[in-house]
Amino acid sequence: MAGIYIHIPFCKQACHYCDFHFSTSLKKKDELVQCLAKEIALRKDELQNKTVETIYFGGGTPSLLTAGELQLLINEVYNNYNVVTNPEITLEANPDDLTPKRLSDLSNTPINRLSIGIQSFFQRDLKLMNRAHNADEAKTCLSLATKYFDNISVDLIYGIPGLSNEEWIENIEIGLSYNVPHISCYALTVEPKTALESFIKKGVVENVDDDLAQEQFHLLVEKLEAEGFTNYELSNFGKPNFFSKNNSAYWQGKPYLGIGPSAHSFDGAKRSWNVRNNSKYIKSIHQDILPMETEVLSVTDKYNEYIMTGLRTIWGVSLKKVETEFGKNYKDYLLRQSEIYINQHLLYIEDDKILTTKKGKFLSDGIASNLFKINLS
Repeated sequence: MAGIYIHIPFCKQACHYCDFHFSTSLKKKDELVQCLAKEIALRKDELQNKTVETIYFGGGTPSLLTAGELQLLINEVYNNYNVVTNPEITLEANPDDLTPKRLSDLSNTPINRLSIGIQSFFQRDLKLMNRAHNADEAKTCLSLATKYFDNISVDLIYGIPGLSNEEWIENIEIGLSYNVPHISCYALTVEPKTALESFIKKGVVENVDDDLAQEQFHLLVEKLEAEGFTNYELSNFGKPNFFSKNNSAYWQGKPYLGIGPSAHSFDGAKRSWNVRNNSKYIKSIHQDILPMETEVLSVTDKYNEYIMTGLRTIWGVSLKKVETEFGKNYKDYLLRQSEIYINQHLLYIEDDKILTTKKGKFLSDGIASNLFKINLS
C-alpha cells in the first residue's frame, strides 16, 4: 500500500508561526494546478506494484482550490495509479473557506475526510497567530461540516503564550462538543525566520513556555482518553476506526509520493523532495523535468528514522525488526542507549517492543535523538 500527498502552496495570509512553503499570491494558481496534474502523470511508474490507499491534500491551504480543481487532481490519480476501492481522501481546510455552498460542493467529490485548521476557539489566540478566520467562524464551520462529513479531524494548538490550562481545557471541550472522531494537537513551536520568532525577539510576544506546553499536553491526553480517543501518535488522537490512514502510513514507514512544490516522497530506500519555489516548479514541469533532489538512505539513516517514528506511536519500536532489518549490533546499541530512559520510567519494554510511558510520550522526539546512531558501519 502507498499514499499520495499533494501540496497546495497557496494561502490567503501568512500565519505567524508557519514555516511551510506557500505563496499569498494566487496569480499562478490555475497554472500550478495543471502542473500538479502533470506531475502526477509523470511519476506514475514510481508506485508500480503498489496500491494507493490514501490521497491527502495538504498545504498551504488546499481549501482555496475549487471542487472542480480538486476533482481534476483526484481523477489524475485514478487515471495513473491503482487505487483501492474506498481510499481515504483528506482535504486540509480553513474554517473561513467552509461555507454551506463550499461544503455541499465538496461532499459531491470523492473527498471523504476533512482536516480543519481551527487551532483555537479564542479570538485572542487567532489574532496572535494571524489566522485568516475568527472564533465565530471556527464554531460555525464545524456545525456545518458535521452535516456533510462523518470523518472530520480538528487541529488545535497548545502552549500558546497567554493560554491558561483552563482555557486549553475549554478549547478541547468545545472541539469535543461537535462529536468529531479525530483531533490533532500540536505544541506551538518557534520556527526560524518566522514572524513569531521576530516578535518574541523584539519582546512583542511572550516566549513559548516548554514546561507549560508539556503540562497542557498531559491535560490533553487525560481529557481525550477519558472521552474514548486513542493517542495513537504523539500529536494524533482518534476514536476507533477513525485513525488517519495517511498519518499512520507515515509513522509506519509506508511509501508515499509527494506532489507539488516542496513536497517530500519516500519509497523505503530513498527520500526525495521538490523545489520550494512555485515559479521554478512550474517551469520544470512544463519541460517534463521533475524538479527534485534525492537522497539514498544508509542503513543507519533507516534505523534512525524508524526510531524517531516508532517512538511517537502506540506501535513502538520492534526489537525484532531492528535486529532483522539493521543487524544485532543495532539492537544491542538500542538496548544500551534505552537503559537510562527505562530506569527513569520514560520508556518500557513490552512484547519485545520499546514504547514510551505516559511520562515519556511528550519527550519522545528528544529521547529518540539520543537513541540515534551516527557512525555504525
